[in-house]
Amino acid sequence: MAEDLYRVELTASFLERLDAIEAFLTEADAAFAFDDLLAELRATVIPNLARFPRIGRRYLNNPPQSAEALAQLAVLPAGAASALCEYLHGDYLMLYTAMDANATVYLLSIRHHRQLSFDFAKLWPNGDE
Repeated sequence: MAEDLYRVELTASFLERLDAIEAFLTEADAAFAFDDLLAELRATVIPNLARFPRIGRRYLNNPPQSAEALAQLAVLPAGAASALCEYLHGDYLMLYTAMDANATVYLLSIRHHRQLSFDFAKLWPNGDE
């Protein structure tokens, strides 16, 4: 019996972050690490999220403490903040949301685990979803 898979979409903000990661790694003479990241996204991360869209930890399990982050969360569409999930893979932390209505996982952002925060204002569409 075939299982129902979610579609996994890379948002514009996720792709922008990938470009920034590629530029950083290329400048550091570590372009191979970016190739490894892309291979891991294709081989592991995307298939895992398609099959297990709730695999990540809820982002708000450890809510941000800064006034800036709390203000950004406050302007998201109703219920959006509680739908945010974190997925850690290797050195990277990804922010995503899974929408049951259209069986889609949206990869919103990716950061190296040492980077501090996500820019919510650029991540979420204008309440279209």
